Amino acid sequence: MIPQQVDYDAVASTYNRRFAEELGGGALLALREMTQAVGSDRVLEVGCGTGHWLAGLRGVPNGLYGIDLSAGMLKQAQGRALPFTLIRGRAEALPFAAASFGLVYCINAIHHFARPDEFIRQARLVLRGGGALTVLGTDPRVHRNDWYVYDYFDGVYENDLRRFPAWEQVQAWMAQCGFERMELRPVDEMGKPKHGREVLQDPFLEKNATSQLILLSDQAYAAGLERIRSALESAEAMGETLIFRNTIRIQMLTGWV
Repeated sequence: MIPQQVDYDAVASTYNRRFAEELGGGALLALREMTQAVGSDRVLEVGCGTGHWLAGLRGVPNGLYGIDLSAGMLKQAQGRALPFTLIRGRAEALPFAAASFGLVYCINAIHHFARPDEFIRQARLVLRGGGALTVLGTDPRVHRNDWYVYDYFDGVYENDLRRFPAWEQVQAWMAQCGFERMELRPVDEMGKPKHGREVLQDPFLEKNATSQLILLSDQAYAAGLERIRSALESAEAMGETLIFRNTIRIQMLTGWV
């Protein structure tokens, strides 16, 4: 099933606000470790967006490459004026020669690809021997109770179940394409619990901050905000402070060629 498409050109100019709330840097550390594991060979990010993660990997000797379908997101990435090569294109049709890269990765992006299985096949083609494909992200099946957005916005969790492939499915696709030594491990946590009305200042609650909310109609989004405000008022009337769970746990699946 082709996932719902987010118009990232429309939200590109404000997209980087979300990174103000991200913690730790465990995902970036894991990516840096992967560049060392493949010998600092050429690295490709698929679904590179505004170049946030590529910027954190600067210094790879043989070059950093990013590909994204959104011209608006790539324009933001180009504004960083950093030494990486950016290309507009699809994850399912990577425009690179065979055995071009030591590492291909995507982060919080595979659920946006029209054919994630074909992306994995394409990644296998452009990887050299000894290279690796790394997929970082989250599985809503595992973390149903970790994010308050699922509680207050109707249909968001069910839609994520349709959009996000289970880790077992991604592993199966990798195996079918000949990847070996697959490993799935936790690498990062993002977000802190929000206490009371501070939730209304959460950057991830903005309509254009996450694909979950972007895909909602304006009416459904407004209804979710009203549920949050009503819950706050009810708690305050009883002298209580609501705590909004806000932990997004990032896992990393790696398969070696």
